[in-house]
Formats: sequence, structure tokens, C-alpha cells
Amino acid sequence: MLTNTQSGTNIHEIEDGIYRINTPVRLPDGQSFNFNQYLVVDDAPLLFHTGPRRMFPLVSEAIARVMPLERLRYIGFSHVESDECGSLNEFLAVAPQAVPVCGQIAAMVSVEDIADRAPRALADGEALSLGRRSLTWFDTPHLPHGWECGLMMDLATHTFFCGDLFTQPGDGTKALISSDILGPSEAFRAPMDYYAHAPNTGALLERLASMNPRTLACMHGSAWQGDGGTLLRELARALAADVVRDGVERPTIAHAGHVPVA
Repeated sequence: MLTNTQSGTNIHEIEDGIYRINTPVRLPDGQSFNFNQYLVVDDAPLLFHTGPRRMFPLVSEAIARVMPLERLRYIGFSHVESDECGSLNEFLAVAPQAVPVCGQIAAMVSVEDIADRAPRALADGEALSLGRRSLTWFDTPHLPHGWECGLMMDLATHTFFCGDLFTQPGDGTKALISSDILGPSEAFRAPMDYYAHAPNTGALLERLASMNPRTLACMHGSAWQGDGGTLLRELARALAADVVRDGVERPTIAHAGHVPVA
């Protein structure tokens, strides 16, 4: 459903009660890009990613097509960056019962200061109940970049809110696809590698893969359905190959179960 004809902002249900909000943009070099947010409608609705502050009118307009803005209870995001939480305080202002949701590191280093309301800081592996469903928080330090990074997964529907993983260029106008996204996302990453390539990256990806996600709610590009575990392991192999090419001895692939928690 197109919600703003001028910007092209649109909203589509990609899973039962999970909506993808998409806004295409034009980059300074003329290339097209896109920003996604995900609305989980339940007794205590959650928005994952807010979009940049200047995009608040577009995102809030799209949400209002599905439910009243004031019903929002949680505003979640992976890490502190403008497209993740740029309009956090604008959403807190229109949703009196809403609170930020982030990891404990993000709360400590940033969110307790920058947010107008105290955050719900989740521990690694902690589940957040929204009503009939719950979302589990996974600490993913330095995956893909910030120390405070974390991601969420609905283990009931196997929907993985995977943030900046599998970032795809273009307008992202197709809400949900099952075709290759690793190729386009790796091609986009190559010129300006934004992954931290931390020693535990492989172990983190293996842990996420073991949860057997089936729908990947990507922050940039189409959401994706398929064997998410296999796709995450393919990403881990691609990152390991980068390390080999760089000639740097960094143990990108590690054993699952030995993931240090920041």
C-alpha cells in the first residue's frame, strides 16, 4: 500500500502482524537507496528502526494507516545511528506509553542520555513479550559495526529483524522476495566495507543461523524468505574470505557457544 505519493513510502504485511515500511531515496551520486522500518502489531506494538529524524512524518503516516500511533509501546533498534533511532524522541512524544528498546551496552553508553524516556535495556537472550508473541534480543557486538549492536528475532514465526545485515541498494520496492540477496548485498558492501570483522563475527553468525530464521526483515532492501540459516552461514564464509584476502590473521569463524557477551 502506497502511503505517500510524493516520497513513494509504502507499507506491506510480510508476516502475520508484521509490516514493512519502505521509503526510497536518491543518494547524492544519483544512485537509489532505501530505508525500512518494521511494525509488529500486537497487544504492545513494537517499531523496529525509526528511520532518520527527517523521515518521521513519512514513517508515522504509514504506521497510522495500520494502527493509531499512540498505541506504540516499544521503539526498538540495533544500535545508535540516525537511520536506526534518529526519530526516537519524536515517536516517544506521540506515543505516551512507548519506551526505547535496546541492548544493555547501548543503554549505558548512549540511550539513557539521548532518549527522552528511560529505555528497556535487554540482556542477551532475553525475550520481550508483546502479547501473543515475543521477540528475543541477541547481543551482536561489532556485527556489523558498533560495540552496542544487537538484533531481535521472533522465534515463533522465525522472523529475524536483521538490521544492516544483507543491505541491498536500489529502491527496495519489492516488499518480500526469495531470490538472491547475498550477491547484491556483498557487491554493495565491497567498495565501503562497513563490517567490523571482529574475532567473534563467525560465532555470532553461527548462533543466529542456529535459530533457523525463515524471514529476514532487512533494514535496507527487500525482506527475504527462505533458509535463513544457510544464508547466514554463506555470509560468514564470505566474510572469512575477506580476511584471507586481506592477509590478516583474524579468526572470523569460531565455534558457536563460545560467543563473548559484551
